[in-house]
Amino acid sequence: MALSPVRVEPGRPGAGMRLGYPCENLTLPASTNHTLRLVSLKPERIRQRVADNLRDMARILTWNAEHGIGLFRVGQHLIPFASHPDFPYDWEAEHGEALAELGRLARRTGQRLSMHPGQYVHPGSPDPQVVARSLAELRYSARLLRRLQADDGVLILHLGGVYGDRAAARRRFVEALRGETEILAFLALEHDERLWAFPDVLDTAALLGVPVVVDTLHHALHPGGVSLAQALDLAFPTWRGRGRPKVHLSSQDETKQPGAHAFAIRPEDAQTLLAALPSSEVDIMVEAKGKERAVLALLTGVDDGRWPSSIVYRPTR
Repeated sequence: MALSPVRVEPGRPGAGMRLGYPCENLTLPASTNHTLRLVSLKPERIRQRVADNLRDMARILTWNAEHGIGLFRVGQHLIPFASHPDFPYDWEAEHGEALAELGRLARRTGQRLSMHPGQYVHPGSPDPQVVARSLAELRYSARLLRRLQADDGVLILHLGGVYGDRAAARRRFVEALRGETEILAFLALEHDERLWAFPDVLDTAALLGVPVVVDTLHHALHPGGVSLAQALDLAFPTWRGRGRPKVHLSSQDETKQPGAHAFAIRPEDAQTLLAALPSSEVDIMVEAKGKERAVLALLTGVDDGRWPSSIVYRPTR
């Protein structure tokens, strides 16, 4: 299953690499996660939040293009509560053209889009209501990526809980998703720092025919008996037919519980990833509290001078 490794020279990212960040830009500032409370779910309030999100997404994509950033994760609340049964209007019909225009902007500037539903999405739950809500949120996410015309878009999901029986949880997870072709077209699975290590997720992804995202911090905390290089070697082939492999890069916030993201990426964490990559054709989502600032530090080599911006991918404008 492993690729024949063609290692990137440590400290020198290849020209094929693209970097990005999730949901909001601190410099502008702008966010794709403007939301509201469920009790305020009135059409005019929702439309205002959606307008805020779409406006800010256009600003973020434009800023990213000007700064050589090739990935962006769309906030889950771009259309707040769109998967809720009480959502009051047809969001696809009403916002479809605006979403298509944002998708055209992303493609024109060479930016790949993704989504990452949160901690309450658990298709493997033993509770049928939780499963139903989870599938509704995943369908919304897949439809949003489709409306953005993000053909290479990625919908990233964790396996969730084990509920006292790991095998049963995995079986429920696979059974819940197996017939969801709309979701599976974008789905990629990610391991976590406590319950599901990389080998668990690799096996589950194979059952669904979807790719695997390697997360450097999760792997450092819960390696599952494989090295980072081995995990990447096994994960990269799962992306065949789905676009460039995606990897998550983050550093631990030493003041918080394991798994909490730091504001920036420590140079040693970036170098560890570079040394382990089997190919320079990779998309790296930088998960840091500093958002675009953490990416710019890597692009310009501000932190340590060993990640030279001159050979990092920059979209043609």
